[in-house]
Amino acid sequence: MKRGGRDNFFRKLFLIAAVYDLIMGIVFFFFYPQIFNYFNITIPDYPMYLQMATAFVIAMGVGYYFVYLNLYRNIDLVKLGVVYKVVYAGLTSYFYFNNLANVVFFWFAVIDFIFLLLFLNFLSYAKKDGRYLKWQ
Repeated sequence: MKRGGRDNFFRKLFLIAAVYDLIMGIVFFFFYPQIFNYFNITIPDYPMYLQMATAFVIAMGVGYYFVYLNLYRNIDLVKLGVVYKVVYAGLTSYFYFNNLANVVFFWFAVIDFIFLLLFLNFLSYAKKDGRYLKWQ
């Protein structure tokens, strides 16, 4: 795939990541009681913590949108996204395999793990590009 084609692939990837996190964050922020009831998950005693976490997901979605707008200028947001995806996928998998999380959260972890691999692929690709060095 040519360089321009790869850039377009990664731009689309970060647009998809932005839309995914924005939708997931907004839906869980406003509709967590209905979602939790649907999946028979106990609603937390203090939903503020859940809403704070979903607000962070929304913020990450905004960050991925910035990456979509300029892949190389916003590369540090990709690095932050890698950390976020490692933490979420790792902790959720741990909790799921220890019977402490519902399977629905595990599926979100699988999706985030796929995003993680693609983000790492982008970082590897971008490191070889002079445009990346401009923003270091």
